[in-house]
Amino acid sequence: MATVSWKVGISSRLLVRNLTNSVKVSRNVVRRNYSLQSSFTRNCSAAPYRFNTRYYATETSGDRTSILKQLEDDQKKSSILKQLEEEQKKDEEEAKKHREQNWRNTKRGLIACGGMITISFGYMIFSFGATPTDAEGNPIKDEFSDLPFPQQHIYRIFKELDYVKKLFGEPSRQKLLPDPLTYPYIQPPYTLVLEFTDMLVHPDWTYQTGWRFKKRPGVDYFLEQVAPPLFEVVVYTAESGMTVFPILDALDPNGYIMYRLVRDATNFVDGHHVKSLDHLNRDLSKVIVVDWNSSSVKMHPRNTLLIPRWNGNDSDRTLIDLAAFLKMLATNKVEDVRDVLDYYQQFEDPLQAFRDNQRRVLENLEQTEKERKDGQQGLAQRWRPSFLKKT
Repeated sequence: MATVSWKVGISSRLLVRNLTNSVKVSRNVVRRNYSLQSSFTRNCSAAPYRFNTRYYATETSGDRTSILKQLEDDQKKSSILKQLEEEQKKDEEEAKKHREQNWRNTKRGLIACGGMITISFGYMIFSFGATPTDAEGNPIKDEFSDLPFPQQHIYRIFKELDYVKKLFGEPSRQKLLPDPLTYPYIQPPYTLVLEFTDMLVHPDWTYQTGWRFKKRPGVDYFLEQVAPPLFEVVVYTAESGMTVFPILDALDPNGYIMYRLVRDATNFVDGHHVKSLDHLNRDLSKVIVVDWNSSSVKMHPRNTLLIPRWNGNDSDRTLIDLAAFLKMLATNKVEDVRDVLDYYQQFEDPLQAFRDNQRRVLENLEQTEKERKDGQQGLAQRWRPSFLKKT
């Protein structure tokens, strides 16, 4: 076995690791020493090799071929790694170019949007502050015409902005309902204001069917019981008319609901649509609002009867109890419904409290009737003739 001595220089840590593993497999004692200077010398008749790290090893000639083969494999691996690095660099460059292109497109879009907003805002300021004109284009004198031009322009802008604010924040008209009916027509003495969503119907949405509205149990009976001449029924909701009108046409074919008020009839306060009874054009002592959301009726809490929200359950019987409660108010001809509503507002469930009161009244009536009958029987026994008495 000839002894071979190498002086090896290696520039890659991976190559050094592979050579070390090959030496361990050969079960020979290997002496290693690493440095930063290089030379690979072979004592056999072969060309010298140059590397960048010093490595000394004693090996048998039988393992020389495997080590050289390992060197060739490592060179192939290094070439593959170089190709992968080049491909990675190309991918990074393409991704960088893509990001730069996206950023350029984003900047162009932002510049375009900013320009459109600036132009729109400038046109709005110009049109809001312009002098009003008639149909023929002649200027019309207003309350700001005598002021200097900059001041009148600014004051007109503030006036238009205030109008826009009122347009979105206040009802679209001062009288939401027409004047009460006069003879020979019959005007119901009370006005019943009902919420639409989760009061009469419950909205439900699925991927298969989209939006659907479920009819509440007892709606037909309820509307028939509270219809004129007892109540003037009004649906007042923050939903849009495009949603409400078609559903009410199908829900109320008999026309028990006299008026329909939607989003444009509400006040927009603190981010909520609030029902304003001040514009209802009715005597508030005769107005009853039935709702489940206290935020939408916070301007007139004394006229409100808050009931639990309906979530779509089929066993609900709230409308039946509500019809009995409202008929009690109408048949007793209550002068101011707010006095009755103030009493029932102290309960979490006013209709349950009403049912309990009705049960107690019936029990008292039955007890009174029983006592009256017992008293009549006792009086008849005392005044019965003696010949009719049993001996």
